[in-house]
Amino acid sequence: MTRILMMDTDQTLAETVGNQCLKHGVAVRFADNFCDGLRHLLDTPISLVLLEAAYAQLSGLDLAKLFDTVIPGVPVVIRLDADGAMDEQVQYELHGFRVVRHPFDVLELLAKAERPVRVSGPRPAPAAAAVKAACR
Repeated sequence: MTRILMMDTDQTLAETVGNQCLKHGVAVRFADNFCDGLRHLLDTPISLVLLEAAYAQLSGLDLAKLFDTVIPGVPVVIRLDADGAMDEQVQYELHGFRVVRHPFDVLELLAKAERPVRVSGPRPAPAAAAVKAACR
């Protein structure tokens, strides 16, 4: 089963995306904060992460390193607001992230789950250490 982890502060958007995903047979798990989301990744199989750009408060490079350690090979989609700067989008894309701008079609998001951008083998011990370090 496809399962998305959504880390976003926009509750209305989260509910909308969650309902639309369920209509397509996709489960959505929500994280109350960034650290809870990272902890979910350690114990729950996830097909895709949808992350609001401002939610993590980390640079694109730091996010790329963190997600590559915690969930190698799982696509991470960064959500930007419609009026966000193009250079911010390019920065995320250069670090291997997919980017969607709000508003977006859930089918667009689901298509990104089928096309991973980073592929490497799992590293469970470093994953737990990376989550612990990020959530000090």
